Amino acid sequence: MALILVTGASSGLGRGTANALADDGHEVVVHVRNPARLADAGGTTRWKGVVTGDLADIGEITGVARQAGTYGPFDAVVHNAGVLNQPQQATVNVVAPYLLTALMDKPGRLIYLSSSMHRTGSTDLRRLATGDASYDDTKLWVTALALALAFRWRGTSSQAVDPGWVPTRMGGPGAPDDLAAGWRTQTWLATAPDVTPATGGYWYHQQTQAPAPAAKDQDFQAGLISALEARTGTRLA
Repeated sequence: MALILVTGASSGLGRGTANALADDGHEVVVHVRNPARLADAGGTTRWKGVVTGDLADIGEITGVARQAGTYGPFDAVVHNAGVLNQPQQATVNVVAPYLLTALMDKPGRLIYLSSSMHRTGSTDLRRLATGDASYDDTKLWVTALALALAFRWRGTSSQAVDPGWVPTRMGGPGAPDDLAAGWRTQTWLATAPDVTPATGGYWYHQQTQAPAPAAKDQDFQAGLISALEARTGTRLA
C-alpha cells in the first residue's frame, strides 16, 4: 500500500487517478481548489486526507505544500492539476508543480502531466516572467522539469505523462481519446514495482515516446530551473 498525493483531483483525470488508486487499496491524499466540489468526487471519507488551495496563487501553493507535508513524505506525487487558455496557466501548469516539488519532502516517485502539445512549445523563458506563456509552452516546460529531476534527484523517479486528448472539462466532450486510458498510466507509474525506464520517461498509454528535443536539453533544463527559482524565490535542492 502506497501513500500518494494527487493534485487537481476533484474531476477529470485527477479524479479518475485518485479513484483508481483508492480502489486498489492505496492511501490517497487529494488536492482540490474548491472543497465544495468534494461532494461530487466521492466526499471525504475515502481519502487519507484532503488539501485545498488555488494553484494560481503562489501564496496558496505554499499553503498546499504545508498541508500536504502533514501527511507525507509520500511514496508518489501525481502533479495532475492544469488549466487551458487562462491567464494563470503558467502558474498552475508549471510554477505550482515546481514549487510543490521544491517545498515538500522528496517522494519516491514524481509524475508530471504533459501533453502532445508540448512539441510546439517555446523555449523563450521570458514568457514565464511576463505571464504570456501559451499552453504549449507550459507543457514543454513541465516536461523539461520532469526530465531534469530524473537526473538531478537520484533515488526519486521522475516521469512525464501525455494522457491524450480526453473528454474532460478541459478537453471537451468531443475529445477522441479514452478517459480511463488517460489516467491509467499515472496510476501504474505511481505504484508498479517495475517500470522501464525507472526514471526520465515520457509516456503515452504506458509506452514511452521521444519528447521534444528541448525537453531533454540540459542547458534549457538548467535555465528553466533558474527561471523558476527566480519567479518563486525558492531554490530546488
